[in-house]
Amino acid sequence: MHEDGTISERVLDQVRRLDAAGHEVMLATGRSAATTLPVLDRLEIAPRFVVCSNGAITLHRDPDSPTGYRREWVETFDPTEVLLSIKSHLTTARYAVEDEHGYYRYTEPFPDATIGLDSEHVDFDDLLRHAATRVVVISPDHDMDDFLRVVDRMGLNRVSYAIGWTAWLDIAPDGVNKATAMERVRAEIGIPRHRVMAVGDGRNDIELLQWAAVHGRGVAMGQAPDEVIAAAGETTGAVQDDGLAFVLSSL
Repeated sequence: MHEDGTISERVLDQVRRLDAAGHEVMLATGRSAATTLPVLDRLEIAPRFVVCSNGAITLHRDPDSPTGYRREWVETFDPTEVLLSIKSHLTTARYAVEDEHGYYRYTEPFPDATIGLDSEHVDFDDLLRHAATRVVVISPDHDMDDFLRVVDRMGLNRVSYAIGWTAWLDIAPDGVNKATAMERVRAEIGIPRHRVMAVGDGRNDIELLQWAAVHGRGVAMGQAPDEVIAAAGETTGAVQDDGLAFVLSSL
């Protein structure tokens, strides 16, 4: 998906071709469930499972659900310690916490594609009162290098975290990421490990690409940060060059 939210026709054609051919085409994303399902509509696919919130929430297709999907697996944690720790390092940051129902509470406005419509503006202390599936932190006052240094100094533990393209921190329950969720999905569907391919471009894709590359294919997009490319077994073109369409056409 391009930064403006568009998806090229070449990518759409390849996704639909593979889906029609019987491949299990699915999304594993940092997005909330509410902001992921509209992407499925645009792709015109309805996979059995959808991994959201960096692995903390996995949806299962359910025609009886109003959205067409129900929450199958949900991982939560107490966000109090990590929130207080981060706030001591990033005093001007913006915070959002997603609960097990996909409802977001946030301290300052966030990009719409991140948290969706089921959200509420609250004071920081209110974030500490609910079990979380995901904590999102953005710090507009930091450039990326500075932000990375601050995060490194935090010494975060007992949580899993990934850093986004900008000064953006995504925190999930300990040991939970896209790879752990997709391994559970893979086992449930019964897909052999050597028949797995994952494509990603963000730091929150590193574990997913490493997992896929062990027996199958882990593919980094051309514009991905160096550490993401290093985690993958191969690289395709950048988003603007339809790199995803190119690698999907190899199947």
